[in-house]
Amino acid sequence: MPLKVIPFNPKLIDFVAKVEGISLGEPLAVKSVEAIFNALDRFAVLVFPNQVLTDEQHIRFSRYFGDLELATGDYMKQDDRRLQMELNDISNLDRKGGKIEAADVKRLFSLGNMLWHSDSSFKAIPAQYSILSAKIIPTTEGDTEFADMRAAWKALDEKTQQKCLGQVTLHSQLYSRGELGFTEFREDQQEAMVPVRQALVRSHPRTKKISLYLSAHAGMIEGWTIPEARIFLKRLSEHATQREFVYRHKWRVNDLVIWDNQATMHRAMGFDNKQVRDMRRTTIAGNISSLKDMPS
Repeated sequence: MPLKVIPFNPKLIDFVAKVEGISLGEPLAVKSVEAIFNALDRFAVLVFPNQVLTDEQHIRFSRYFGDLELATGDYMKQDDRRLQMELNDISNLDRKGGKIEAADVKRLFSLGNMLWHSDSSFKAIPAQYSILSAKIIPTTEGDTEFADMRAAWKALDEKTQQKCLGQVTLHSQLYSRGELGFTEFREDQQEAMVPVRQALVRSHPRTKKISLYLSAHAGMIEGWTIPEARIFLKRLSEHATQREFVYRHKWRVNDLVIWDNQATMHRAMGFDNKQVRDMRRTTIAGNISSLKDMPS
């Protein structure tokens, strides 16, 4: 069965597609990898149903798309990790597979994933692609929403576009977690969370399409007062996450979803912590700093 890319979102024909006719657990031909890249360029979010993968197969597949980030953006120390460093542990499980309590500091930190964000925008070289595999999902809730930042940019009025162009934002997890009132950081964590500079508007490194680059991690705009910057960023995020720009994915076991962080924002939705949710994500580092991709 040949690889098939099927538009999946009735609201935006070029945002989100389902991919069938491929087994990601097997080594892929160059032609198949190119087809996935091309589909990502168009749709930004790809859903691969029924992909039963070991962690090693997940990692091997991810390496087709670039260098993997190590999972350094969470709250866990190395000795607390359940998974290897190439995998972000998107779960409510501890190292031994037991369920983390609702008040556990690691879980409270992870609630920041429920804010609209772009993965690793708090790193000097932010993420390009994220690849998330669903192992165990709650019986209800626990969806993920994606917003098309290309469509959001196109829908802005010209005056606001001009106001955005050339602006540099500062991103840190101190901002996103601070929005939730979370301040329990070790000294080494605070040292690692020095704000980094990102372009507010960027040109995609492959397609050259222009999009907004927003995230809950963005807390300042260079040269602006903090209140003015945060009001403006909040208004942009409200615009970019209108229903017409958003797709909500209802997970099924063994779904694998790839998204392009340079063209989207996303957020996790809430679920009952009494149920187990085990999801595992690899993250592909971008090749160049977003400041080099600022459109003129």
